[in-house]
Amino acid sequence: MEEIKKIRTACRSCHGGCGVIAHIKDGKVIKVEGDPDSPISHGTLCSKGLAITQLAYHPDRVLYPMKRAGARGEGKWQRITWDEALNTIVEKFKKVISEYGPESIVVGQGTGRDYESHLYRFANLLGTPNVLTAGHMCYVSRVGSTLITCGTLPIADYEGGPKCIVVWACNPQWTNPDEYKGENFWRAYQKGAKLICIDPRRGFIANKADLWLQIRPGTDAALSLGFHHVIIEEELYDKEFVDNYINGWDAFRERVMKDYPLEKVEEITWVDKDLIRKAARMYATTKPACIHWGVPTEQTNNCVNYTRATTGLMAVTGNLDAPGGNALFVNPPTRTVAEFSRHRDLPPEQQKKRLGGDQFKLGARVAMINPKKAWDAIVTGQPYPLKAGILCGSNPVVTRANAKEAYEALRKIEFLAVIDFFMTPTAELADIFLPSGTWLEQNHVADNWKRHGYVLARQKCVEIGECWQDHKIFLELGKRMGQEWPNTVEEALDYLLEPSGLTWEQFKEKGYLRGEMVYYKYKQRGFSTPTKKVELYSTILEKWGYDPLPKYVEVPESPVSTPHLLKDYPYILNAGLRTPTFFHSANRQIPSLREIRPDPIVEIHPETAKRHNIKDGQWAYITSPRGRIKQRVKLNDNIDPRVVVGEHGWWYPEQKDPSHGWNISNINILTDNAYETLDPAMGSTNLRVCLCSIAPCEDR
Repeated sequence: MEEIKKIRTACRSCHGGCGVIAHIKDGKVIKVEGDPDSPISHGTLCSKGLAITQLAYHPDRVLYPMKRAGARGEGKWQRITWDEALNTIVEKFKKVISEYGPESIVVGQGTGRDYESHLYRFANLLGTPNVLTAGHMCYVSRVGSTLITCGTLPIADYEGGPKCIVVWACNPQWTNPDEYKGENFWRAYQKGAKLICIDPRRGFIANKADLWLQIRPGTDAALSLGFHHVIIEEELYDKEFVDNYINGWDAFRERVMKDYPLEKVEEITWVDKDLIRKAARMYATTKPACIHWGVPTEQTNNCVNYTRATTGLMAVTGNLDAPGGNALFVNPPTRTVAEFSRHRDLPPEQQKKRLGGDQFKLGARVAMINPKKAWDAIVTGQPYPLKAGILCGSNPVVTRANAKEAYEALRKIEFLAVIDFFMTPTAELADIFLPSGTWLEQNHVADNWKRHGYVLARQKCVEIGECWQDHKIFLELGKRMGQEWPNTVEEALDYLLEPSGLTWEQFKEKGYLRGEMVYYKYKQRGFSTPTKKVELYSTILEKWGYDPLPKYVEVPESPVSTPHLLKDYPYILNAGLRTPTFFHSANRQIPSLREIRPDPIVEIHPETAKRHNIKDGQWAYITSPRGRIKQRVKLNDNIDPRVVVGEHGWWYPEQKDPSHGWNISNINILTDNAYETLDPAMGSTNLRVCLCSIAPCEDR
């Protein structure tokens, strides 16, 4: 018997980065535990990370390349070799390029498994501008909005000792998103920081908060501007910073004071004006203070407005790039994702063909397309047809708005390859399935796309079946397409690490790199914007023809904008409730996690339940103008009676038919993706807020 070997690596069961020690015996990972020496997770590990062995060795995991052996969606598959799988994709892609041009191929990703640099390199060298990601409404939309406002993404500096923390539309204890770990937030809170929670639902964070602002879903931009009103009116802003480092202060102040008095903000947001004033004062006068924002603020038509206004809060209070505020962290000495991705190699004439690029100019600037643009191009052939695609770690049938439209489009595309662990509802529509390796099965410079100042060594622990890590898939596929790639994954990592002077083998031993942090960098060189200032008046948006100042635009489907719908759909649906077990549409086949959350939950207020004769634990129909689903009811008197809170990402892997129940409890059957509902600059989908009704139904 082989002795137990321990390998230090980095998790990627959610957005990742937590340090892990993997225990390997007889070529198999038998246990994982948190690494106490991790500089960002300090030995903590969540339920998703701890369940990785159940995922990696799950009996339903697909371990070999497969090709469709029947009609699309029938669920008939045949095992093939990697050579046949890759050559089939290459043959189809070359045919599409010769007949229609590379723009007729769509390359797509989900939340990513740190392969973004490789996926984009493949797309750019292929010549297609059409990369379909979740970024238009998640994270990259935040990055794009802050790039044009202050030059990079501000991150809450928990290590810097904040005295006040604003947790805005997120639950760091459960989701550990992007740069953040819930453990770091908790450390700062336990040192005595004041806590402000902004959330429609009273949960763990709200219960701990000094102030809880129970906001109407989707109105975050209005509340941010309400904070500005108080700060301006009471002269709580940092006058030196405003005088020297804000572009457009006078115009911004005029809009805020004229258009966002607290009485109006209270009416929009449902938050009492005195509570808004109290919270704004606490944030502006307790130094240093940081804002930790969540993805719901991006999944509305006010994505850019909210992000820019809230970046403005950090700036005008003197908390931007300040210790304990929202820091602009310095990247470690590695090649950037953009550099590896060869973005500059995508010809300008191809960039101009990006679907929706002339409409969503900020989205185009960060090299992505809105999903509806892809679905329309597949179905209608306009402005040109999408004929083929490859999706990596993406399940748009479950995770994109207007799921029925996504399903129909992917069912009609001429050729589709999918890279994943399992046969998801999306994978069942593919022609070729490529089996991906989990984070236990890859070597990578992890977190190299984040802006927290770290990169981490994710070391390969095992090989399972014939699964390949995503990086290798794109590398080998690219070489077969005649693209310029390193010979191996490890050579690519050497290239990524070259500025540090380390090879991959040396970096593995070191474990991580951190950029050398310097605060208040703007005092020496200004901000990375056209004016070298924080642009509350955006010269870039103005040049593109958008409103250069932040504002609030009413949610497209709400009691205010569509009152005629209230008779049939009297409630606001707040979609996307997070759990500590699932990562979007992933993990529902993992026994320990599914045991914790066996059914999709919809939370309603007891008054709402009484009105419709719905009992706690009963299944209920949720209906919007676009469809109907069902979820199990949980009564919660910590939400507004006018709001219904539903979980997203639900399908049923245990249903062995090819649909896997994607249309039973999928919240995105209810959400909308019509162009008039999207953020006009980014193309962000208004994924979180629509109107709905609720009614009792029989058990599922």
